[in-house]
Amino acid sequence: MTVTAVRKDPEALTMVLTAEFDASPERVWELWADPRQLERWWGPPTYPATFTVHDLAPGSHVEYHMTGPGGDQPHGFWDVVEADPPRRLVFIDGFANEDGTPNDEFPRNEGRVTIEPIDAGRTRMSIESRFPSTAAMEQVLAMGMEEGLTQAVGQIDAILAEDAVRST
Repeated sequence: MTVTAVRKDPEALTMVLTAEFDASPERVWELWADPRQLERWWGPPTYPATFTVHDLAPGSHVEYHMTGPGGDQPHGFWDVVEADPPRRLVFIDGFANEDGTPNDEFPRNEGRVTIEPIDAGRTRMSIESRFPSTAAMEQVLAMGMEEGLTQAVGQIDAILAEDAVRST
């Protein structure tokens, strides 16, 4: 599995997932920048995502929904704060109502993605979630955020393996 660590820091109100891939930073960035590739891994396997609005430019908005095994469709959005391809992406991550408006029954958190080369053509990606309060962190973690994000990122290796098959 690609995920090497998940660290929760209740005092700093953060959760950081770290993963490593046999791919360049540019290739890992494409997994975020191309909505069709993002759909293949964002969300756990039983809740695949569909991105209906996708623009990673600072100040832009991303909208998506996931479809569960029972047909339920939780909606989400990102408000993009910063994008520095292929190194960094910062966004406000929130739950949305069916019509795309923010669902204020759930907290928003700040997502900070860092993509950096390590060794021998490998790349480390960190996804840091910063929560506005202890209650918000506890609420989202109780909903399965850690498990869901770990499963989601765990799907990336299969996508990258297709690149190797195509190049042979």
